[in-house]
Amino acid sequence: MMEVQVSQPRLVLVFSGKRKSGKDYVTDWLQERLGGDVCRILRLSGPLKQQYAQEHGLDLDQLLGPGPYKEQYRADMIRWGESRRNQDPGFFCRLATRGARQPVWMVSDARRLSDLQWFRSEFPRQTQTVRVQCSEQTRKQRGWSFTTGVDDAESECDLDSHAGFDWIVTNEADAPSLQEQLQPILKLAEEAYSSSSSSVAAGRHSDDFHVT
Repeated sequence: MMEVQVSQPRLVLVFSGKRKSGKDYVTDWLQERLGGDVCRILRLSGPLKQQYAQEHGLDLDQLLGPGPYKEQYRADMIRWGESRRNQDPGFFCRLATRGARQPVWMVSDARRLSDLQWFRSEFPRQTQTVRVQCSEQTRKQRGWSFTTGVDDAESECDLDSHAGFDWIVTNEADAPSLQEQLQPILKLAEEAYSSSSSSVAAGRHSDDFHVT
């Protein structure tokens, strides 16, 4: 498949949800079906961890991994990230989107209202928000346990009472299948890709017949 590069995304899907709700699983599922040339997953935590590691002389690879090294610094990293966001709410959003050229973007880990506001402000027509949710019991079965300074921090709770999501995905065994719930979102992404392909083709057609 030929990669379609655009100056601005045609669709920005901003995902949020509690730890172990399945945000990464959902975004990976969608990207597998759309393909990496069409869809790019953006993680706000990536540039946050990179900047934190750089300023504190830490091992970035271990911070990005799932092991105990990350957990050792998680609470302090959250406090540091909050301080950066208070100074500049769009700091990590801008870093995460740098270099993204695919027509569909999926932000897999929005955690604060300011994250949603930044994307809605920068890409008002393209942005759709998706909340992935499940019960505490299900999260515990997936390995979650309450951690003071993490699960009661703004980074985990800021969007709990937000009611303006465009889509709600319930990631539970007794809910409708994820495939069924995600089909409308997948269709929206495919339509965004189709419109970008048509625009690129039209531009090339125009160039072919341009007389100088």
